[in-house]
Amino acid sequence: MYRFSYLHTLLVGVVLVSLTACVTPQVAQPTSSSLGLQEVTSFDVTVDHNIIHTLIAGKVGEKNNRVVIRYLSSDDGGEHWGSAVDVATNTQPLAVRGNDVQIAVAGDNLLAIWQVKGELPSMGAMVSYYSHDAGKTWQQGTNPAVDNNGDQAHIDVIADKKGIFHTVWLADPEENGYQSLRYARSLDGGEHWQASQKLDDSTCSCCWNTLALSPSGEINILYRDMKPRDMALMQSANNGETWQRTSTVGLFNWQFEGCPHIGGGLAISDDNTLYSTVWTGVEGKAGLYTLHSGDNGKTWTAPQSLGGLASHSDIAVNNQQVMAIWDEREPDGASIFSAQSQNGGVTWSAPKRLTTKGIMATHPRLMATQSGFLAMWTEKHPKQPNKWVVKMLNE
Repeated sequence: MYRFSYLHTLLVGVVLVSLTACVTPQVAQPTSSSLGLQEVTSFDVTVDHNIIHTLIAGKVGEKNNRVVIRYLSSDDGGEHWGSAVDVATNTQPLAVRGNDVQIAVAGDNLLAIWQVKGELPSMGAMVSYYSHDAGKTWQQGTNPAVDNNGDQAHIDVIADKKGIFHTVWLADPEENGYQSLRYARSLDGGEHWQASQKLDDSTCSCCWNTLALSPSGEINILYRDMKPRDMALMQSANNGETWQRTSTVGLFNWQFEGCPHIGGGLAISDDNTLYSTVWTGVEGKAGLYTLHSGDNGKTWTAPQSLGGLASHSDIAVNNQQVMAIWDEREPDGASIFSAQSQNGGVTWSAPKRLTTKGIMATHPRLMATQSGFLAMWTEKHPKQPNKWVVKMLNE
């Protein structure tokens, strides 16, 4: 399943952005007044052919009671950004961190998907919007699940090298009482969807799913299974036509009936090595771990702990350089930390703090770009709205 820096100042520091209206072309450092969102509620980011694409949801209006979804892109590693474009202004997204808006890109074809509010609290269907002109204009598409009255949460979407869009989500409970992992694909740039498939009829109901594409062509899904509540890897080697459960990613044998609300991170190197961050609540071993697989996900190395208080995470890879990022609970809030491996995940540096104490910084995302690793997260200072934060990590 998680690209901009701004001005040259971003290369040495953090940029806080609380988005809002449209920005003038090639803006170096968007601000709350120039981008128009009074509070950021959700975002997603992806890289395609060295262009960084970001989808952001935020509140606008005098009473901070209307949500808009906007798109931004950068073609220079995040140093400068083009104009912000409204994707949807008349929507009621259930867009919160951990159940974020999603974006995928295949050349000039862009696809945005999110969950909207339904008849019951915290439940609702997906909506999708597509663009065939590199994000300049957007049109509403169809629901990948077809059933617009259902509950479709924790969505992720990705595009493969052939330009096919693939999306996964958690659907309404099955007859066994558990939610299921569903999948659908679009062959026409996100306008329409083929019939959805049920990939697993017993999954955790509250953790985000993560899609990743292998250089060898496999589509990978990292998701939290039901019994045990460990993370699992599902793969397709034929463009989503058929799927198989490949492995458990971190054998903790965690027996749990609640909702941890924590998914995992998945990244794949050019030599087809899979890297993951997973969280477990198993007694005596609770916390965040990293591990990798050199045989296309069939087996994994022993999990290495990144911290017992660490939770929401992401991971990215650039050749043998791997970086992990996560948030970590503290007595007076939560902070963002990162660690690097220079030898393909064998050993890791000591964690590095990226935020100050006393704030609530959560749900970081991490991307490998032409300029280095780019991190994003949201953070809330006391008595202030949620801000969007971007930082280039070159060290």
